[in-house]
Amino acid sequence: MRWDYDKQEVIADGIVHAVGVTVGTVSIISLLIMAAPSVGVWEFTSILVYGIGLLTVLTVSALYNLWPVSPIKWMLRRFDHSAIYLLIAGTYTPFITQVKTSTVSLALLIGVWLTSAVGIALKLRFPGRFDRLSIVLYLLLSWSGVMAYESVFGALTTSTLWLLAVGGIIYTAGVVFHLWENLRFQNAIWHGFVLVAAACHYGAVLDSLVLARSW
Repeated sequence: MRWDYDKQEVIADGIVHAVGVTVGTVSIISLLIMAAPSVGVWEFTSILVYGIGLLTVLTVSALYNLWPVSPIKWMLRRFDHSAIYLLIAGTYTPFITQVKTSTVSLALLIGVWLTSAVGIALKLRFPGRFDRLSIVLYLLLSWSGVMAYESVFGALTTSTLWLLAVGGIIYTAGVVFHLWENLRFQNAIWHGFVLVAAACHYGAVLDSLVLARSW
C-alpha cells in the first residue's frame, strides 16, 4: 500500500486531524450538556453512542495517519478502518430512536449494527484485504436508511433531513479523493471532506434532539 506522503502533506493532514479531534471533543461534550435537561434516558444514551463513535473515528484516524511507518501503524490501520463502521451505526442510532417503534425501524437499527459488527470483525481478522469492497459496503450501509425513509425518517424535520443528506453527499464525494492516491495532499483533502460531513451530521443530531426540544 502507498505511504510516501512528503513532509508538507503529513503536516497538512496533521492539522486537519488536530482540528477534528479538538473541535469534535468540545462539540460532543457541549451536545451532551445541552441534551441532558431536554431528552429522555434512551435518547441521551443514543447521543452518547453517537458521540463515542465520532470521537473514536477522529482519534483513531489521527493516531493511524500520523504514526510513523511501523508494525504498530499497520495495527492501527485495522482499528481505523473498523471505526468507520462504528461511526455509521452510531450516527444512525439517535435518529432511529426518535421515531415510534416499528418493525421497519427496529429492523433497520438491528441490521445496521449487525452489518457494522460483521464489517468490524472482517477488518480486524483480515487486514488489508477486501479494501475496495469495504468502501462499497461503507457507502451502501450509509445510504441504507433511504430504503426506509417513510417509516423511519419521515418524522424528522426538513432541516434535519437536509443536514443528513448534505453530509452523506459530502462523505460520498470525498471517496473520490480517498481513491485518488497520486493527487498531492490527497489524504488531507479526504479527511477534510470527512470533517465537513461529520459537522453536517452533528448539526442534524443537534437540530433534531436538542434545538427542536427547546422551541
